[in-house]
Amino acid sequence: MNTDKFFEESKEQSIVKATIVSKYFYAWAKVLISQVKNKDKKIAYIDLFAGPGRYKDGSKSTPILILEKAIADKDMQEMLVTIFNDGDPEHAESLKKAIAEIPGINTLKYAPDIKTIVVGEELAKIFEKIKLVPTLFFVDPWGYKGLSLRLINSVLRNFGCDCIIFFNFNRINMGLNNPLVKEHMSALFGNERVESLKQRLDKMNPYERELTVIEEISNALKEMGGKFVLPFRFRSSKGDRTSHYLIFVSKHFLGYEIMKEIMAKESSATVQGVPTLEYIPADKNYPTLFNFSLPLEELEEMLLEEFSEQTLTMQQIYELHRVGKRYIKKNYKDVLIDMEMKGEILCDPPAIKRKSYKGKPSFRDDVKVTFKKRS
Repeated sequence: MNTDKFFEESKEQSIVKATIVSKYFYAWAKVLISQVKNKDKKIAYIDLFAGPGRYKDGSKSTPILILEKAIADKDMQEMLVTIFNDGDPEHAESLKKAIAEIPGINTLKYAPDIKTIVVGEELAKIFEKIKLVPTLFFVDPWGYKGLSLRLINSVLRNFGCDCIIFFNFNRINMGLNNPLVKEHMSALFGNERVESLKQRLDKMNPYERELTVIEEISNALKEMGGKFVLPFRFRSSKGDRTSHYLIFVSKHFLGYEIMKEIMAKESSATVQGVPTLEYIPADKNYPTLFNFSLPLEELEEMLLEEFSEQTLTMQQIYELHRVGKRYIKKNYKDVLIDMEMKGEILCDPPAIKRKSYKGKPSFRDDVKVTFKKRS
């Protein structure tokens, strides 16, 4: 793929991708800094396919946004180690120049390290032999070459390490049926999963095929220790097909919670306040995955079914139920308030004793909820 064409202009989806990554980096860094300030005193950001730093229209790409956030924070100035890699020497040189032009770049204790390594299994072997400081690992290949479970796991296995992967879905979808790239597909899915996918996908329509492919990538990541996996879909400019996916992987619920809130804000649409966790450049109000559903009513049904005759706090309900679903905390509170008004649950303290906000009672995380027996 000619990556120069990719950087000719800053596409909307590229801006959304960079925004999600840079926002999560800042939130992740603030959490980890407090935990390592008196220990290693270092955190790291690694980008293996960093690109030239700026699009040809002058817009900032992810590396520049990351460094700007670090420069603006005193702790990050002292603790952040950054490694930016691009196999194309011209891109690496362009990135070096773009970084040098960032105001305040010299305030960083550790100067950005720019490399021109071809990403592959050898790099995974290197990472496997060392103990990394808490690291946010961003992998954004132009296709799929260099993207492997082994590489991701070599970083994710360490304390405080999270991973964000951005990839072209269509190239992987086509690659699963191409014997010439079997090695790359096996590196991403695992040998057994690739063979199973080939047999199953031929019988599926495009929508089922997409869901299955992303589900299997998510399962593969979970099996190697990425307990929390969160996909975000990018649609084409017309909104009629998927172009890319951004997948977040973490071992910790807090990271998952933070990233879901960020993805929710960057979603191009919500239905009943529930984010679609996808971005469609052509129409920011076009509801896709929930076209024929009412997600809050579905959430109510799920809660009544799953927690029948149980008593839990709002926070416990939220943590037990939300993983793998699009709902954010506000969605749970809105549904529980409605359920209380309809008499489907009992709350302690009850609504009458809770402070009202915009005509509805508040719903703190420690409110106890008792679900009636499901008839």
